[in-house]
Amino acid sequence: MMRALSIAATGGKAMMDRVDTIANNLANVSTNGYKKQRANFADLFYQQVQRAGFGEPGRDQNPTGQSFGTGVKLVSTEKIFTQGTLQRTERELDLAIEGEGFLRVLLPDQTPAYTRAGNFNKDAQGNFVTAAGLRLDPPITVSQNVVGILIDQTGLIQGFDPQTPDTLTTVGQLELTRFVNPSGLEAIGDNLYRATAAAGDPIEGQPGQGQGFGSIRQGFLEQSNVDVVQELVDMISAQRAFEVNSKSIQTADEILQNVNSIRR
Repeated sequence: MMRALSIAATGGKAMMDRVDTIANNLANVSTNGYKKQRANFADLFYQQVQRAGFGEPGRDQNPTGQSFGTGVKLVSTEKIFTQGTLQRTERELDLAIEGEGFLRVLLPDQTPAYTRAGNFNKDAQGNFVTAAGLRLDPPITVSQNVVGILIDQTGLIQGFDPQTPDTLTTVGQLELTRFVNPSGLEAIGDNLYRATAAAGDPIEGQPGQGQGFGSIRQGFLEQSNVDVVQELVDMISAQRAFEVNSKSIQTADEILQNVNSIRR
């Protein structure tokens, strides 16, 4: 019975972790570029009472053996990088990536971070910056004389200069970064990810030019890939599983009480 108590406790803790993960997904259902998380679990080690294939001398070997599990543990919370829905905004500095890849920005300490959220603005100097004020890398600076920004699927940025109205002025070129294992990126908040050894080396390239890179859609924003209905179903499932583990604890406790009463 003591084993049952500890096993049920690990199950309850695992379901609490799953509920926390689902709650974070639901909280970010309207966050641009958010990628849902999934909690991955694994069973704990087994206490071997009698191993399969062993037996007393002169007798047949045990075909199955005897072992008792010790519960469950959280292995990881994995980001699922499926494509989110593209929502039309008609805003010239709203960019969505259709396909693989991340836009690179510079953190205050000048280290790179990566994002799928393309709701950019211009600062006082005309630099492309995120909603949090982080500059795009490589930097894109729009001259005060340039109006009407146009960005094609390959990330080429052009604008209109009133002094030369018949010619488009090239402003800059967007670049994308992709990773062999994007789920290995470290989420640091503000729609940003930091590269890790688990994600692999960053692979740089231009949008829409093949080699696995997605294309740029101006005037669109990528929505989160959270399926609200599925998350609510998973929440109910986790709640029921937690209740089952709680019932197991209650049952084990009642049996222990009965055992104690017999000893009296």
